[in-house]
Amino acid sequence: MGRHWHKRKMTFLLALTLGGLVYIGWLQLFGTLTGVDQVDGIIGVVFGLSICSNPAAFIVDLLFFRRSTLNVFSSGRSLVLWLIFNLLVLLVGWLVIFIGTTRLIGSVEAIH
Repeated sequence: MGRHWHKRKMTFLLALTLGGLVYIGWLQLFGTLTGVDQVDGIIGVVFGLSICSNPAAFIVDLLFFRRSTLNVFSSGRSLVLWLIFNLLVLLVGWLVIFIGTTRLIGSVEAIH
């Protein structure tokens, strides 16, 4: 389960991270994804939450269920690298949530 699981999980997290970076870049370059700020914001918040869910679950497992999580890693170094990678994915997810929330709130304030 170890290596094969890590490779699949890493590929999945990289795909989510790249998708998050594409979302951020697209909004920076073109200003809108769908043409409606509220929809762009909802997409950003939901997508950011889905990006953050896997790294957050790993960190919770690491904090509360150490024994089962530590058995998956071959060394302490691989565990630290995996933790750093998960924190970077979590950061991208937070940025997507932040940008989505500002789009959502900004469009609501513009209506009032």
